[in-house]
Amino acid sequence: MDKKETFFNYINQGNTTKGDFIPVGAAMLDGETITNAFVKIPLKTLNRHGLIAGATGTGKTKSLQVLAENLSDKGIPVLLMDIKGDLSGLAQAATSNPKIDERHALIGLPYEAKSFPVEILTLSEQDGVRLRATISEFGPVLLSRILDLSEAQAGVVAVIFQYCDDNKLPILDLKDFKKILQYATQEGKKEFAEAYGHISTASTGSILRKIVELEQQGADLFFGETSFDVDDLLRIDRDGRGYINIIRLTDIQDRPKLFSTFMLSLLAEIYSTFPEQGDSDRPELVIFIDEAHLIFNEASKALLNQIESIVKLIRSKGVGLYFVTQNPTDVPEAVLSQLGLKIQHSLRAFTANDRKAIKMTAQNYPDSDYYDTETVLTSLGIGEALVSALDEKGRPTPLAATMMRAPMSRMDVLTDSELSTLLSQSKLVKKYSETIDRESAYELLNEKIEQAEAEEAKEKAKQEREALEKATSKQKTAPTARRSTAMNPVVKVLTSATFIRSVFGILTRVMKK
Repeated sequence: MDKKETFFNYINQGNTTKGDFIPVGAAMLDGETITNAFVKIPLKTLNRHGLIAGATGTGKTKSLQVLAENLSDKGIPVLLMDIKGDLSGLAQAATSNPKIDERHALIGLPYEAKSFPVEILTLSEQDGVRLRATISEFGPVLLSRILDLSEAQAGVVAVIFQYCDDNKLPILDLKDFKKILQYATQEGKKEFAEAYGHISTASTGSILRKIVELEQQGADLFFGETSFDVDDLLRIDRDGRGYINIIRLTDIQDRPKLFSTFMLSLLAEIYSTFPEQGDSDRPELVIFIDEAHLIFNEASKALLNQIESIVKLIRSKGVGLYFVTQNPTDVPEAVLSQLGLKIQHSLRAFTANDRKAIKMTAQNYPDSDYYDTETVLTSLGIGEALVSALDEKGRPTPLAATMMRAPMSRMDVLTDSELSTLLSQSKLVKKYSETIDRESAYELLNEKIEQAEAEEAKEKAKQEREALEKATSKQKTAPTARRSTAMNPVVKVLTSATFIRSVFGILTRVMKK
């Protein structure tokens, strides 16, 4: 038995599965594709998370596209973060290409061009299904971690949420939250102090500045109603294929805070609402996070800890997370250690740091008798990748330099007219298109403040009126009293017996004359 045949048997035995699987390509030996030596990913292990990495232009996006297509075909819904804006082509079938036919002939897989059910979602004002969430849905702990607050500031946020719960004040958007923060140290200062203790203006001022920073990255568009229901990510079309939900994030690259806020809220919502799946034969949902470094580079330590916790726990809900980035070192070690599938496209060794990164990357893969991993990492061609997955018992499959299969859908974006047609047919666009600004904390607190001001003004007016009436009353009675007092001696003289006798005496003498 020659080396090629031994290698063929080694790959096939290591990729044997009892359940359903996705073939991603055929293994290569010494630069030659070994036809029918299929590299498979069992559906059972797709909730064990994964990584797709490689330098720009090596085929990462196409590998992501292949996985999304095949998952959809298996009836498994997918969520894609489309940072570069080049994944909408999944909604249209690919065109015939001799190079694709040649590639698939080498792999040993038939090629079929077809489109897939796609839903376009958006975080911003771009066309698509609007994604929103309320502040209340975040809760005090998650919101504090996103804002990177100190322990004292997080305590203030907890008190704010408690006050709103006690007083039935919905916190829906950022203006609600800012209003209640201001109220706590101004008009409602006494009320808060009596019920919850003194709240520092320094703490609320710092929290407000963090919120303004978030607003500047467009978070005011994300926080509010109608809240997106994560169950809408699990739709299946009439042919039994899972929907591929594509979030257009082309205008979010310079707003990493918003991106990480959204991602963490989405994962937290999925974890809290999806039922436990246990050790199921297939995932409920698979999420691909393109340009994953945008999450990790801008994340605080508290936020990273939250992400790491969710990555570890969310697989029990039947959800697989796949990070797509240029270099595996972009992903924190604690997260990287949780990733079962690794599809590593070529890396470039231009600098000493590049060579160091390649050496570290090679150590993340199983040892192989057939490859010098460090050498292979820099010699892979476009559309080729080192693949290491987990078998159905959770063991690593044989490391294989793989000729990756080509996407069945268009490897380009939709035209404007195609995108408009797709959106016009969407039921979710209609469901989430309306922005609702119902009565919430902002309006209720303004009303409360206005009522308090009106009562205060009324009381002040009453006091002023009473003071005026009292002053007027004094003015009316004071002259009378003075006149009465001034006349009393005269009246007393005129009415005295002596005065009367004198008057009569004078009159008598006059009359005698």
